[in-house]
Order: sequence, then C-alpha cells, then structure tokens
Amino acid sequence: MKSVTIKDIAKIAGVSYATVSRALSNSPGISEETRARVLEICREQGYRPNILARSLISNKTNVLGLIVPDISNTFYAEVAFHIETYARSLGYNVMLCNSLSKPDQTAKLFEFLVGHQVDGMILVSPRDDERLQVEKQLSLVPTVIIGECEIADSTAVCEASSIRLDNFAGGQLGAEYLLGLGHQDILYVGFRPGSMTHTRRVSGYKAAMKAAGFRRRVLENNSNASSTEAGLRLGRALFRSGQPCTAVFAATDAVALGVMNAADECGVAIPGEVSLLGFDNISYAGLPKIMLSTIDQRKPRLAAGAVDLLVDAIDHPDREEDVRRIIRPALVERDTCRALSR
Repeated sequence: MKSVTIKDIAKIAGVSYATVSRALSNSPGISEETRARVLEICREQGYRPNILARSLISNKTNVLGLIVPDISNTFYAEVAFHIETYARSLGYNVMLCNSLSKPDQTAKLFEFLVGHQVDGMILVSPRDDERLQVEKQLSLVPTVIIGECEIADSTAVCEASSIRLDNFAGGQLGAEYLLGLGHQDILYVGFRPGSMTHTRRVSGYKAAMKAAGFRRRVLENNSNASSTEAGLRLGRALFRSGQPCTAVFAATDAVALGVMNAADECGVAIPGEVSLLGFDNISYAGLPKIMLSTIDQRKPRLAAGAVDLLVDAIDHPDREEDVRRIIRPALVERDTCRALSR
C-alpha cells in the first residue's frame, strides 16, 4: 500500500503543506479548529510522521541508546526497565541492545546506535575491556556509564559521566552486618578479578574484617559472569570441601541463589548452619521461598540518575566536564541470616 504523505493530507484538508506541518508539530500560526481538523484527517487516513526525516530537520530523535551486558540477567533487566520507564516520562524512547560482555560486540552496538542517530547513550556495567574498546567513540554522542569509570589495575579513567553505587561501602556494610550478628568466620564468595566493581566490594569486606580483627577469606569466581550457575559451582566446592564458615557474603544475588541451591543439594541448612547475604536486591530475592537478605543497589535511583545525567548532557552539548555521582547502598534484612548465640 502507498504511504500517506503530508501532501496527501494537505490536499484532503484543503490547506497548505506548511499548515499540516504546523498542526503536526503543535506550532503556532494556525487556529485550534484547523489543527483539530488536520489531526483528525491524519487519524482517518492512517498517516504516520516520518520520524527520521523530522530528526534530520530538528537534529534530535528523542531516542536514547542503552547497552546492557545480558538482559536475561535479572539485575540488568530491572535496571533497563527503570531506565525505559523514567526516560519515557521525560519524552524519550529507548533502543536496547545486549553486548554479552564482549568488547567487539559493544563497539559494534555503539556504532550501530550512533548510526541510528540516538541523542545519547547509556552503558550499564561495562567491563574494563569494553570501556577501553569504545573510548574513542565516546566523543560521538553524550554518554553515561552506570558503574565504574575507573579501570581495574590501571590509572586510566573512562571519559564519560557516570553514576554508580558505592561498592566499597556496600561490601563494608554487608560484612559489618554479619559481624554484628556474631559471625567471625565470614567467607566472601564470587569475587571476579579484573572487575573494578568486584574489587571495590571485596575491599569493603576486607576492610571491615580487618578492623574487627578477623581473618579475610575470599572464594574467587573465574567465570565471565556472576551467574546462578557460577554460584552453584562455588557453593558445591565450598560445602564439599569440609572448610566450614558460619556466614557467606555473596558478591551478587545471582551468586547467592546458586549458593542456596548448592546448600540444598548438600544438606546444609540456611540460615540454621550457614547465614547467607547477597548483593543487588533483585526481585527474586524477595520471593516467599527465598527471602534473601541482601545489599540494595537502589536500582530505580541508579536508572533515574543516569537518565537525568544524560538528558542534561544532551541539553548542554558545550559542557566540558564529566559528572561523577555515587549512591549509598542500603541493607535489606530478610530470612537468610541469623544471629549467633553469644
């Protein structure tokens, strides 16, 4: 079927092309009666404005690009949901892409989204090598990172505005909570070397344990993702090793859920024998049969903060300085941690 054009609408309405354009863009210069008649004809004829053509004129699409590592990961899915919901309330739509934590894929997606004329870009939790891969492209479009801008084991800093959780404070808060319950042998499970986010979290845990005078024990996760599968593998290794601990502080909720499954397999009661604390506060953590105690990343605030930073950068293209925002974590107490008798 032939597409209906503005010229077709103008002919049916008996007005000029410019009048139709003013009616569609809500511009002054025409009466409300004419505007209403033109819009009604557009609806009757099934006219759809050419967004691309309009963006070429206005130099703005009102579309934001969003790249997440993996939308099947509950944390990233929830962050993406909050970003899209909040962006829409400000008049922006969102194009979502998955990088699968592959640097070359991230670079290609960045180029793809810029090619589709997004007004700005949000990168969620990019790995260090991903950030290095897109560093040269950051000047092409306003960009905000949710997560760390610093590169682990390096003095390099990604040149983009960012918003992140205070992960050091989160690791410290979790350890201090477990210490306050009387636990002394607390194992940190799921640290991923080479990740600045994980480095900060485990550093907070270690600082709290050192201050309390207790041993710091860390079980590393050498896989590419902090997944339930990784937590299950690490949990099985822990519970079959015969090296007891009274509490497990998991690097993420996904890892904690895997540890919980491993405990069930190995006949270890949570929290009866081992207390378990997660990190993220994903939606699954609060399900009745899980009720995982965790550190809350405050995802709605992270998402809204990222969008606000990006929209501000879009509205002020001549601003030269990057903005760094840090959000404090919060403790969510549920059922997987218990106090030890004194």
